[in-house]
Amino acid sequence: MDRAMSGQPSADAGARPARLVYDDAMIRTVLSETKTIAMVGASAKEIRPSYFVLKYLLAKGFHVIPINPGLAGGQILGQTVYADLASVPEAIDMVDIFRSSDAVPGIVDEALALEPLPKVIWMQLSVRHDGAAAKAEDAGLTVIMDRCPKIEYARLSGEIGWNGVNSRVLSSKKPTLGKGFQSFGLNPARRG
Repeated sequence: MDRAMSGQPSADAGARPARLVYDDAMIRTVLSETKTIAMVGASAKEIRPSYFVLKYLLAKGFHVIPINPGLAGGQILGQTVYADLASVPEAIDMVDIFRSSDAVPGIVDEALALEPLPKVIWMQLSVRHDGAAAKAEDAGLTVIMDRCPKIEYARLSGEIGWNGVNSRVLSSKKPTLGKGFQSFGLNPARRG
């Protein structure tokens, strides 16, 4: 992804970082091709956004691996929790970051040490670090900042429109119902 797509700031040192704009087709591709997500900052508390995003992504057929050093060895929603990315015993497609922006560089460094490399670094709403994003992009990873995969999945699949939210996606095609509650999806392989 080029710097304009990832919202890199202009050369003016005092300039405010550019607004982050991502093409729907790119986000759709990421969500359709991703199978395994490591969620850094996952919480076992039901009121936390990371908990209900994890629950939603599991319901949509993703394999979500919670990362939380304080809960390592336990489980969240039936998924084993790991202390860090290096402890995960399988390949990771996407690293979803539910931590503050200042924690991002260390998480990106940890992701770049994995073999094989993940394909995507996804930073949740309000999480952004342009320097770490550039480092990940330079290593060939796709980076999405200040977005939520749950919201983007629901928006692109049409589910979010059920609540009266303008998804900015128009289609004359009737969605195909998959398994699970109100489960319209982006990836036909996940349908039930």
